[in-house]
Amino acid sequence: MKKIILATHNLHKMEEMRDVLKDLAIDILTLEQFPNIEDIPETGETMKENALIKARTVNRLTGIPAIGDDTGLEVETLNGAPGVYSARYAGENASFEDNINKLLTEMKIKVDRNAQFRTVTVFVDGKDELIAEGKIDGLITKEPKGANGFGYDPVFYIPELKRTFAELSAEEKNKISHRGLALQKLCKLLSAHWRANKPTGE
Repeated sequence: MKKIILATHNLHKMEEMRDVLKDLAIDILTLEQFPNIEDIPETGETMKENALIKARTVNRLTGIPAIGDDTGLEVETLNGAPGVYSARYAGENASFEDNINKLLTEMKIKVDRNAQFRTVTVFVDGKDELIAEGKIDGLITKEPKGANGFGYDPVFYIPELKRTFAELSAEEKNKISHRGLALQKLCKLLSAHWRANKPTGE
């Protein structure tokens, strides 16, 4: 069975990624099984660059194909911020709550609440690289709502569903979320890639 490592130490991301990828006939590994690999600095200027940095690093250190991702919340009235700095919006060691509090403070007098969540996922096996992107539009609430999810989920409201991401079940969220959509696209690319590179006789 093929093996793939999820290039993240974020347990919440691992759960979401594993759930979406479960239909692929692969053995999904995580960095929890490779304690020697520390947090990988996200030095890229774009989400694509950061996703590639993580996947390439893990693939190089292990020799096993890796999937990396980077996600950003882009708020229209803040000129796309926090964007690539979403995870550290309130500082390098900021908690989810710290980031949300800073965002809500920045948005306090804003009328335009439009925002989008965007994820770039990449697959790297040392020879080929596949890239897929997913995004979803929503609104920033004035206060957190819901107890599920992580990150900015409690303040990201989906008008069509009349709920925030944090008010959705994991299954509901993964069907429509930025990360879910990106991984669904990546799954299709992977399946096509593996079919095209299948050795003769298999």
